[in-house]
Amino acid sequence: HPTQLGFQDAASPVMEELLHFHDHALMIVFLISTLVLYIIVAMVSTKLTNKYILDSQEIEIVWTILPAVILVLIALPSLRILYLMDEINDPHLTIKAMGHQWYWSYEYTDYENLGFDSYMVPTQDLTPGQFRLLESDHRMVIPMESPIRVLVSAEDVLHSWTVPSLGVKMDAVPGRLNQTAFIASRPGVFYGQCSEICGANHSFMPIVVEAVPLEYFENWSSLMLEDA
Repeated sequence: HPTQLGFQDAASPVMEELLHFHDHALMIVFLISTLVLYIIVAMVSTKLTNKYILDSQEIEIVWTILPAVILVLIALPSLRILYLMDEINDPHLTIKAMGHQWYWSYEYTDYENLGFDSYMVPTQDLTPGQFRLLESDHRMVIPMESPIRVLVSAEDVLHSWTVPSLGVKMDAVPGRLNQTAFIASRPGVFYGQCSEICGANHSFMPIVVEAVPLEYFENWSSLMLEDA
């Protein structure tokens, strides 16, 4: 949505965890900010002073231990999500995404000749309901509710394969093969963009992932193989 604030709706278990962690961390920040604001207002508005207090062992202990406890409360769920994001268990499908200046190419490594280039649809070619700078001529179609592994690399310069709704962001580095995984928990079309400045047309590298039921994916892959 043009006026949307905040995150996109989660379309994967990892993104749901990220949203929960965001709310958890934001609540801690809100409580700390409220406490600090109260202390500032109290100090400014009170007329009571004590010029003889130079130090306080108790206060120093509290304001050392309390921030440490708060940091632990933030770090523990964060480390758990980092582990979940890095875990890849028995993927049902592996796709290789290569970044180029300025388009993406996809190769379904479980098939012999299933691969294609994905270019942005120019503004003048858009149909009603399509999004400017976000539509591509070929979508990356995947089966929903299946573990998908994506191998990410680049042909020329640094790129970044990013789909916010799926909670995925992986750098594409020339000469290096990075991998990430996700599960699309519902059918739909999910949009992303290259998130690493890669040249003059950096903003013209959309990523479109379409999650469909397994039988639809099988029909799509059969048609793609026939056309290859």
